[in-house]
Parts: sequence; C-alpha cells; structure tokens
Amino acid sequence: MAEKPVVLFVCIHNAGRSQMAAGFMRALSGGAVEVRSGGSEPGTEINPIAIQAMAEEGIDISEAVPQLMTPEQVKASDVVITMGCGDVCPIFPGKRYEDWELVDPRGKGIDEVRPIRDDIKARITALLAELLPA
Repeated sequence: MAEKPVVLFVCIHNAGRSQMAAGFMRALSGGAVEVRSGGSEPGTEINPIAIQAMAEEGIDISEAVPQLMTPEQVKASDVVITMGCGDVCPIFPGKRYEDWELVDPRGKGIDEVRPIRDDIKARITALLAELLPA
C-alpha cells in the first residue's frame, strides 16, 4: 500500500452513500488518506438529505459533484469500497475490495438517512483503524 493510502468509494449515482463515506474519510483521516469517489451511473446532484445529514455531523459535502467511476481510478486505489453497484466495478489484482451493504438514501427522509450515515461513520472509523494504525 502507498505511503498515503488511496481509498475509492463507489455507488450507483455517486450522490449519497459514496459521498457521505468520502466526506467522513476526509474529515476523520485529517488528510492522511487520499479519498476518491465515483458512480457507475452518476446522478446530476448530491442528495440534499445526505447533505443535511452530514451537516449535522459538521461535515459539508454540498460542493461535491457526482462523477463517473473510471477503471483508472480503481487501478490507482489501494482500497475500493463498493456500495450497491454490483459487478460494474473493474477488478484488478492486488487491490483490496469491500462491498458495504447499505440502504440507498435516495428518496428517503432525514430520519431514515441518519442511521445510514451513522453506519457509514462506524465503517469508516473501523477502516481507518486498519489503514492508519496508531
């Protein structure tokens, strides 16, 4: 793994789960991890309820823009976290892949998105403990 690990978060629209995960990873790693995110079918904007849920944690993802995940991004990453995008993510030998089964926050209200956000935060905290041992 690189001196500064590179983590890619991928979901279908790159508008909710992957953006929340990227937001937590940036905030909680303090810049010690290079963070990327993408989608297999990027949406046009970040889910406003995801933005609201992250703002409650003091993390602003409102400036993020959904992007297409590319094979180059996957190849350049040490860890690839997929979230409900199935088999569309290319597989490269030597990469660490994890599939996080998370409910898609699309179309859900804030009370339904908070538990998804909290689950993502717990997973990011555990991943960081592995990537950046004290």
